[in-house]
Amino acid sequence: MSEQRIRQRGLWFEEFEVGAVYEHRPGRTATEADNVVFTTLTMNTQPLHLDAFESGDRPPFHERLVNSMWTLSTLVGLSVAQLTQGTIVANLGFTEVRFPAPVRHGDTIYAETLIVDKRPSSSRPGEGVVTMAHTARNQHGEVVAVATRNTLVRMAPDV
Repeated sequence: MSEQRIRQRGLWFEEFEVGAVYEHRPGRTATEADNVVFTTLTMNTQPLHLDAFESGDRPPFHERLVNSMWTLSTLVGLSVAQLTQGTIVANLGFTEVRFPAPVRHGDTIYAETLIVDKRPSSSRPGEGVVTMAHTARNQHGEVVAVATRNTLVRMAPDV
């Protein structure tokens, strides 16, 4: 009997089912270090993310909040292993991004993705466009981020 080897990958275009919801686990806990490193790495000097004293005095939150771009990056990142790892050609863009509630240090975010639409590419044979609606919730089930994303995904290779 020959050894069977299976490499982890995302889904080929044909494997995406419109209407399917993928729950991505494990979740990711946002730490103070994550927030400070991401915020300084991206040159975002907002006191809301960096200055505990100044942000602690300001309503409505009275504390530092996790950078929303970290939240968006993590939301998409949580979906990669299950959906697009090694099968994506390009991230074509976002048509909606919202942050209905803040993420705080110590919050754990969990992601899920609804497959909204898919169609073969009219200009790139062997590839297709998949529209995904990503949602992030914190440990209390509160929605903290939503993003609708269009991706270009490879079709399954002929074997």
